[in-house]
Amino acid sequence: MSKRKSQPRWAARVLAEIRRLVALGRVRFTLKATQELAALELGLDEQDALQILSELRVADLRGRVESERTPEWLYVCKPEVGGINLYVKLIVRSECVVISFQEDEGDADEEA
Repeated sequence: MSKRKSQPRWAARVLAEIRRLVALGRVRFTLKATQELAALELGLDEQDALQILSELRVADLRGRVESERTPEWLYVCKPEVGGINLYVKLIVRSECVVISFQEDEGDADEEA
């Protein structure tokens, strides 16, 4: 049983699509996400990040926020890797666009 009372109906569908896009190699990292990934003390590279994305669980998906720039959702995930909580923000289109991949600072609340 997850920590959250109930997951939104869209959560399982979004995670399935993320996994599908990872399996197809249709994931792109923004420059910001690439820089954040490189700055992590975990020593992760993009292949490691793809593995993390492919293993996301519904409990890792913390919410979605509407983009201020485009009419689409930004999904926020907070997986734990090597004892460190990560903050991953992405868009699901015909590809998965990773916008942010950093250590979770713990003070940014996302809307569900």
